Amino acid sequence: MSFVFIEKWGNKMSYKNKSLCRVRTITLFLSLTNNRDTWETILYTAKKEFDLLVPSIQQKGYEVQTIRIVTNPFGEYLNLSSLETAKSDLAYLKSLLSKLNERGLRVRFAIGEAKTSQEIALLPELIKDYGDLCNACVNIDIDENGILNDQFIKQSAQAVKKIAEITPRGEGNFNFTVNFNCKPFIPYFPASYHRSNLENGFVIGFETPDLLVKVLKDIPKDNHNKFLKECYEKMLEALQYHIDEVLSAINAVKLSGNFKFVGVDSSAAPSKNCASMTEVYQLMNVPYFGAAGTVEISSLLTKVFKSIQNTPLVGFSGLMLAVVEDIGLATGTENSQFDIRSLLTYSAVCGIGLDTVPIPENTSAEKIAALMRDTGTMAFRLNKPLTVRLFPIPNRQAGEMTYFESDDLCNSRILSVP
Repeated sequence: MSFVFIEKWGNKMSYKNKSLCRVRTITLFLSLTNNRDTWETILYTAKKEFDLLVPSIQQKGYEVQTIRIVTNPFGEYLNLSSLETAKSDLAYLKSLLSKLNERGLRVRFAIGEAKTSQEIALLPELIKDYGDLCNACVNIDIDENGILNDQFIKQSAQAVKKIAEITPRGEGNFNFTVNFNCKPFIPYFPASYHRSNLENGFVIGFETPDLLVKVLKDIPKDNHNKFLKECYEKMLEALQYHIDEVLSAINAVKLSGNFKFVGVDSSAAPSKNCASMTEVYQLMNVPYFGAAGTVEISSLLTKVFKSIQNTPLVGFSGLMLAVVEDIGLATGTENSQFDIRSLLTYSAVCGIGLDTVPIPENTSAEKIAALMRDTGTMAFRLNKPLTVRLFPIPNRQAGEMTYFESDDLCNSRILSVP
């Protein structure tokens, strides 16, 4: 009996291992003006906030992977009188950001949303030259009849095509997404954006697939309902523990007062360097992601992320299925376990839409726009945030492999667009 007790106690405590939960990002949201003489001072306030937040979280035993800054729409502060003046301003911002961090963390920057046709047209060239410091999005609205802004959808589809043409292996589309029904204060790129009428703030985002896998491995498989109930309760307990720990670290430090804590994004935020979300599905008795049962488990996982207490939930706070950021999903494409229509179906009960999906080079802008309209229709009809981030792959067709070299991306088979 004593052995059983110790084993159960050990399993109960194992989810408290801080290495199972990483802070993917501390994201600050701020506004810049068209007076670039003020930029250095404004960014210095961000540096001071990072210098308070990062060590306080690290001292709790958590790895902080990236620090990020998101601005108001770039048309409000970049000189867009020409492509050259816009690039000159970005070059200056890059020089300022290089001074921002002395801790060796990855610094990422989002220039916010494109709000006009001119701004959408500029994005491919800006992303080509400034990549990770030029993350951007387009927010697509609906009119009084519930019809999506088709002009911006078509222009965004053209931008996706152009980015694929002018960036190596089409990787520039990692830095561009189209948002539907997405609110400000998303901590993850490139869906992030800020508005100048909002106060400066910060949001914490997490990487937790390793934690979910650990918890699920310790749950005995019993009858279906009892098993799923325990999965839900144990995953929520584990996530809540680590989020509370990070919140206690934030509350323990005296911050500058220049940035308000807005909340956390409870999404699992998978990457190629942690457990795959597909393993989570397998541990919950789905043979593979895409098999019968995937919708049920997607819905349950979404409920877990939405059930976090003690803090406002912002951003997606849901199930992320990023095809070429998750090694298991990438492998699933090689085994033809799901397709684009499946991903759209799962979006009805989970988080993010069509994210990092590789498609053939010759996919027309019209088909890309149609995918965007389908996703946007679901977002507004179901009142949830969804995005579209597609990767047309140069010189490749459906069924062939991508050839990414980015540290952020897994290679996968290219999915056909029906």
